[in-house]
Amino acid sequence: MELDDLMVSKAIIERFSQKLLNYLEVDVAIVGAGPAGLMASYALAKKGLKVAVFEKKLSVGGGMWGGGMMFNEIVVQEEGKKILDELGIDSQEYKGGYYTADSIQATTTLASYATKAGAKIFNLISVEDVMVRGERIVGLVLNWTAVNMAGLHIDPLSIKAKRLIDATGHDAELVKILRQKCGARLLTETGEIMGEKSMWADQGEKSILNNTKEVYPGVFVAGMAANAVFGDHRMGPIFGGMLLSGKKVADLISMEKL
Repeated sequence: MELDDLMVSKAIIERFSQKLLNYLEVDVAIVGAGPAGLMASYALAKKGLKVAVFEKKLSVGGGMWGGGMMFNEIVVQEEGKKILDELGIDSQEYKGGYYTADSIQATTTLASYATKAGAKIFNLISVEDVMVRGERIVGLVLNWTAVNMAGLHIDPLSIKAKRLIDATGHDAELVKILRQKCGARLLTETGEIMGEKSMWADQGEKSILNNTKEVYPGVFVAGMAANAVFGDHRMGPIFGGMLLSGKKVADLISMEKL
């Protein structure tokens, strides 16, 4: 068969357009395709919910790709290992309750499970605003990351979602938009983003599940964004809490009637 260059272009444009059009209205929109966002998308899609994930970078996986300081191994605790086992990710016990896994295998496997379960991941797309109806956030306002990086004056497009998850890590980008552009009072002690504290792996891992919850009507936080919003510690290259946080936020949302 002689390849037609134009046919290749048409195939990409038509199929991507179909995919995007089909996901302009979703049950759950997740901002950030790090470990918590990917885990949440997998767990939600597996339950039959329509899920879209928007990642501003070219690659997915967030900090999990690089392990610790570019040593591409990650550590999980006993509870986190159960998720690795469920997904068929190889792990080895290091010493007494500490398990290691290859960060590349962990990231690619998690992304594969999420997409095969039905979640759609849109990379290179940034969230620059939210859609508001009364006191509720009903969707996201999106633009290409390259547009924002270049400082181009290009208007965004919007998508509609019944529930939103901020899984953007340390920056808590979606919640920052709620505070800065909407003046939203958050469900934290102060009503504001309380800020991430310094590294303390034990405390950070213990608190992340408590902090994985609704932070504004219809808006949830997961992963490091949860600790950043509710004012708790970072935990470094141990990722069990991230995965468990993604699973918990999926359980919380799936219990609601969407």
